[in-house]
Parts: sequence; structure tokens; C-alpha cells
Amino acid sequence: MISSQQSSEVVHEISIGFCIYLDTLFEGSVPAEWTADLKPFTYPTREAAEREIADDTMERIEQFLVGEREFEDAMTVEEYVVEVDILSDGSIVDESGNHFTKKYW
Repeated sequence: MISSQQSSEVVHEISIGFCIYLDTLFEGSVPAEWTADLKPFTYPTREAAEREIADDTMERIEQFLVGEREFEDAMTVEEYVVEVDILSDGSIVDESGNHFTKKYW
């Protein structure tokens, strides 16, 4: 994680948050959720992020039970929680030093 840095006049505010990540073939480990303004979505606590993953998993199981999804797809959880530093511009830095800013689709 990074710490607050102070240059001669600029102070970068940093707070701690949590993101839901997933592993992709081409990009590696990346945030799974983005805000409406295309910045990484963060949760204030690990538990809040874990509850979101649990809620999504329960929804997939319900879809399986009514025949809308295959069993393997419903039971597979690929998301996981990562602690991140949230920079003042809304970008994040994860424990591996990866910096995610505004996403350009």
C-alpha cells in the first residue's frame, strides 16, 4: 500500500477501502465494479464487499432454482475482496501496486 505523500505544496489524501476483484485472462486481477462516472467502485468495509458477493451468489442460486442458469454457473464464485488505497481523485492502488483510474471503454 502507499502512504500519504507531501510535495512542497500538494498533499494527496488517501483513505482505505475495499474493492471486489476478479481475475481476467487479458488484464489479470481487476476491479469488477465501476461507478457511473467510470471509477473503481469501493466499499467502506471488507464485510460490505463480502455481503455484496454473497448477495450476488444468492441471486445466481435463485436463478438456478427457477431454471434460468446452469448449476455450475450459479455455484461458481470468482469474485474476491481486495483492500485498496483510495486516492483523492477516486482512483485506487491495490496491494500489488496496481493503479486503477477512470475506465475508458
